[in-house]
Amino acid sequence: MFKLVGIVAGFLVFKGFFGAFIGFFIGSAIDRLLGTKVQFQTSSFGDRSRNVSPGDFELNLLSLASIVIKADGKTTQQELDFVRQYFVQAYGKERANATFRTFNQVVKKREVSAERICDFIRPRLSYEVRLQVLHFLFNIGQADGRVSDAELNVIMRIARNLRINKYDFESIKAMFFKSADNAYKILEIDKSASNDEVKKAYRKMAKKYHPDKLQHMDEAYQKGAQEKFTKVQEAYEQIQKERGI
Repeated sequence: MFKLVGIVAGFLVFKGFFGAFIGFFIGSAIDRLLGTKVQFQTSSFGDRSRNVSPGDFELNLLSLASIVIKADGKTTQQELDFVRQYFVQAYGKERANATFRTFNQVVKKREVSAERICDFIRPRLSYEVRLQVLHFLFNIGQADGRVSDAELNVIMRIARNLRINKYDFESIKAMFFKSADNAYKILEIDKSASNDEVKKAYRKMAKKYHPDKLQHMDEAYQKGAQEKFTKVQEAYEQIQKERGI
């Protein structure tokens, strides 16, 4: 980015190609400096060896959110408010606004492919963060009171592309859909499981969704982890009450 700015500025200031040449090297130095800073900032999103900037991640996350919002052919204010609030909480108001501006000016005008987005972010995010992205998308659908069938189908497709296994998908889905056995689905066990199996499943899920897994992430991600952890606790308590254990 700054290479181009440097070329133009050098050409105008020094009135010639020699100036443009100087500008190119100054711009390149700035790009390298900022590039180093960006790579350091992205460490909380997964593999530190990958070169993906926080801006890339935010724009791709916002793109996935837009796909879910538009899935049922209608855009509700509740869904838009939830997404904005989430981004402000995660990245701060100024950075969230910048992300929305870039999305509206550039990304929104292009065809957004969930498959391409998932192919890009999947290897750059830890599995725990991908689970939180899935939870975030379900929350968008729930924002207006109900996750529609169209939204569920889109979220399911995104989950597959993020390589979320079916048990984890059903567990998080059960946190948003009421059913006779949703407590068991949250713990990823059958209703016929023994009491010992229930206790073992609870310990496993509590460990998987423990907020400490995302303590390196921003506040919004930690809040999402706490919500999942609370749902696991509530599911276990419900089964305990039903079985008298």
